[in-house]
Amino acid sequence: MNNLALSLISTILIGLGATLTFDLWAVFLKHAFKITPSNICLIGRWLRYMPEGTFKHSNILLAPQKSAECTVGWIAHYIIGVMFAIAFVALAGNGWLQHPTPIPAIVFGVVTVVASFFIMQPSFGLGFAASKMSNPTQARLRSLMNHTAFGIGLYLFGSLVRWLPLVFAQYGIRQIAQAARCNIKNIPE
Repeated sequence: MNNLALSLISTILIGLGATLTFDLWAVFLKHAFKITPSNICLIGRWLRYMPEGTFKHSNILLAPQKSAECTVGWIAHYIIGVMFAIAFVALAGNGWLQHPTPIPAIVFGVVTVVASFFIMQPSFGLGFAASKMSNPTQARLRSLMNHTAFGIGLYLFGSLVRWLPLVFAQYGIRQIAQAARCNIKNIPE
């Protein structure tokens, strides 16, 4: 496997992991502090209205639901996370993949809140940086915390994924696949 393919696979895994970290943080806030998580289905509703030419809503909560909006929203949420990870690795460089450090990842995570503040929230009818919400400060802080969690996830999964090239170099893909098949066959029923 060439370095470019391995870097791309690593970056995709980092993006998926960082988005998972974002989601696990939201679950933690929900259970620990009763803070309602972002409604990811609204991303799907927003995207499902786009083919009809509607890119901005006065209030997306009042727009009729669309079929499969939750599925579309969750898939888009993870694709966005992967795209952010690709942008981050492109900016940070391949050296970061080999030796991940927390500060650039967390700073990048914080910066990604700009997309929420200036693209998604206005498009949903919530105003720039949630200015039309009943408690904009709380909404802004929640967005900032979520995107900080995404940045932490970039670092955590970057640290985890950095071992992939070492494993592939040491054992090769065929030996890993063969070991996985053997382990599956040896699981007691």
